[in-house]
Amino acid sequence: MNFVALKMLVGDRLKYIALVAGVAFAALLITQQASIFLGYTLRTGSWIRETSAGQADLWVMDPQVQFSEGPKPLSDTALQRVRSVTGVGSAVPLYKGWLKCRLPDGTLTTVRLIGIDDATLAAGPPQMVEGKLSDLRRDRAVIVNVDSLASDFALDRGKGRALRVGDRMDINDNESVVVGTYRATPEFFWEPVVYTTYTRALAYAPPERRLLGYVLVKLAGGADAQDVARRIEQATGLKAYTGGEFERLTADYILKKTGILVNFGMTIALGFLIGLLVAGQTFYTFVLDNLRHFAALKAMGTANTTVLRMLTLQVITVGSIGYGIGLGGASATGMMFEKAGLAFQMPWMVPTIGGLAVLTCCMAAGMLGMVRVLRLEPSVVFKG
Repeated sequence: MNFVALKMLVGDRLKYIALVAGVAFAALLITQQASIFLGYTLRTGSWIRETSAGQADLWVMDPQVQFSEGPKPLSDTALQRVRSVTGVGSAVPLYKGWLKCRLPDGTLTTVRLIGIDDATLAAGPPQMVEGKLSDLRRDRAVIVNVDSLASDFALDRGKGRALRVGDRMDINDNESVVVGTYRATPEFFWEPVVYTTYTRALAYAPPERRLLGYVLVKLAGGADAQDVARRIEQATGLKAYTGGEFERLTADYILKKTGILVNFGMTIALGFLIGLLVAGQTFYTFVLDNLRHFAALKAMGTANTTVLRMLTLQVITVGSIGYGIGLGGASATGMMFEKAGLAFQMPWMVPTIGGLAVLTCCMAAGMLGMVRVLRLEPSVVFKG
């Protein structure tokens, strides 16, 4: 009976192709948009993730901070207060601010200046390309992102060569020298990042009474992160997050403020709706065209359960083939556009959840035909 069901399914090639194409398009929309959404979500916390890796167990900040790019400056005494808390192995300051930068050709741009601890150089860039991190101790030294050289740091408004090691530029009217380049995971925010030492960053920044952005904490041996965070909050009145908690805080804020969640959610829902409507209409038409065949099977004594198994096999076959084509298309386009800067991440959860969504879509569509077949009278086969 399974062979008969499959023969019925592919009997009309045009309807079969239309059915598979509708499911494939729905699968493509669902998995592709979900992967892009996840990619952008992960990018919101890439700087936090890479800065935390092996360098910070806790991030201490003002309780009003809502995301990584909106630090609320702390007083200088906050660093010593954090260091005095039991369970804190070490604590270093971190500056982060948005400053104007003038390139050698006079081009003005905005950079995110990050100042790391002068002594330890903790929280530095994840992977050096040219130069060494210790070169930051040289006079007026800065390190720039290698991926920004040909775009944000291109001279002559993008028509000339890229900025390179040894070039000079002004950050907030302070002369700086590029001593190295680094590579990092792309971020959600597009302004280029420049690293220097904490003391130099304070000298570059506009004068304010408070300039300390974050305090990065490494735990003492055997200390529990949540216990130490609680003690820091009680002793200082500041907020302490693990790297993962700070990532989620940033992602939640950006998703709510930008409407990305709603936009991608609507696209994913649209893909599900298209799949449901196309598959439902086409499959229902397929069932109507084959009513006489189903009636003949029932007239020969085939039980309703057997007919339902045949229809279920047809639905699963169409869903599997369509989903495979759609998933392959989403993966191919994702890898192709990822090279152009598209945020695309497809962990195992996306294909799994997408497969369940497409299967649900197909089963819901198939139910329309199943109800019609169950109500079918075998005598239909004898009518002219």
